[in-house]
Amino acid sequence: MYFCRKYNKLMVNIDEFIVKVEEEFEDLQNGALKSNSIIKEHFNWDSINALIFIAHINVEYGVVINAEDLVNSITIQDLFDIVKSREGVTK
Repeated sequence: MYFCRKYNKLMVNIDEFIVKVEEEFEDLQNGALKSNSIIKEHFNWDSINALIFIAHINVEYGVVINAEDLVNSITIQDLFDIVKSREGVTK
C-alpha cells in the first residue's frame, strides 16, 4: 500500500518564491523576474500556464490558489502576497 505524504515548504521570502517560479517555467531566464515585475509582461495566462502555476504553488507550498487569483494579480509581489497569506490554511 502506498501513502502520499504532502510536504508543505514555508516560503522564506519573495526572492525564493521568484527563483522557484523561474525554475518551473523553462522560457523564463534566471533573474528575469523581480517583485515588481508585471505578470502580463512575462506570462500568458492561457489555461496550460495557469494550471502549471496553480499546481506548482499547491505542490511546492501546500497552498490553494485559483484562476481568479492569477487574473487579479498585477505583479509577482501580488501573487507572493496571496500565497503567503494562505500558508498553513487548510480547507
